[in-house]
Amino acid sequence: MVVSARRKVLAHNFCLLLLTMASAGDVFEHGRHGTSLFKVQEAGRCCSPPADGRANDPPKPLLIAAPCDAGEYPVVLFLHGYLCNNYFYSQLLQHVASHGFIVIGPQLYTVSGPDTTGEINSAAAVINWLADGLSSTALPPNVRPNLTAVTISGHSRGGKVAFALALGHAKTSLPLAALIAVDPVDGMAVGKQTPPPILTNKRSSLRVPAPAMVIGSGLGSEPRNALFSPCAPLGVSHAAFYDECAGAACHLVARDYGHTDMMDDVTRGAKGLATRAVCKSGEARAPMRRFVGGAMVAFLKKWVEGRPEWLDGIRERPEVAPVFLSVVEFQDEGCSS
Repeated sequence: MVVSARRKVLAHNFCLLLLTMASAGDVFEHGRHGTSLFKVQEAGRCCSPPADGRANDPPKPLLIAAPCDAGEYPVVLFLHGYLCNNYFYSQLLQHVASHGFIVIGPQLYTVSGPDTTGEINSAAAVINWLADGLSSTALPPNVRPNLTAVTISGHSRGGKVAFALALGHAKTSLPLAALIAVDPVDGMAVGKQTPPPILTNKRSSLRVPAPAMVIGSGLGSEPRNALFSPCAPLGVSHAAFYDECAGAACHLVARDYGHTDMMDDVTRGAKGLATRAVCKSGEARAPMRRFVGGAMVAFLKKWVEGRPEWLDGIRERPEVAPVFLSVVEFQDEGCSS
């Protein structure tokens, strides 16, 4: 009887393990929702003002990925990298949206210098527009945004801007639900940060008022060739951002992939060609994109929807990811685990 009971417990635990692995792996695949992807032009580009007299157009052009199914969904802001186009991330945005999120990618600028202050203010203006403006955009029928709080995310310099917003460098009208930085970069090197500097070179100094996820690329700190500097230099990239997070945070690094490998398979134009020519890359973008999208979804499911099993599954079994993870570290309320 004792042996039989033990076998039942072992069998039950084994089944739970299989379910955890399956659910964790599910986030790296397209979700159950069909998605729509559409653009919304910025204020001033409309032929005529809205009938009610309100300026419902956003302050910057937007690329929006949303579920097609009726329902209310949390909102995620995704900020593009330096000199990139927001549509370079269309496949990533749709991956996240397919799991039940409205993902908004503003085009913050066309050309920009080293100072990120304008980007920070522009991103804050988009957040402040959401409450009154998002519902009036061309969202699919019966799709409603949940704006009780917003998640701010971004790639490369957009990751730095996301941290700046979370730290209060510009005033925003919506509470922060979570922060996700994808291979964030704060300048060319330690001591050569772009203004305003975010990293302080002091451990646990960034007191973000929400849980933070930092995703890194193993090849981002390596130069593509002798002509170019690394796209995510050591000391001002993902590891430094994670080390300086003071609260609940996690850090995942894809060893064999580069700084732009989460972008679309095809990125056209001069800027699109530069994403491959300047940064060292892995063999293909799809695995890295699936990983980044899945990691974002798992983090959002835990901290926005209160469903921790996906993120916990990745934490316990990193091999479910479609890439090899060289770093998997978590700190809960500031305590390393």
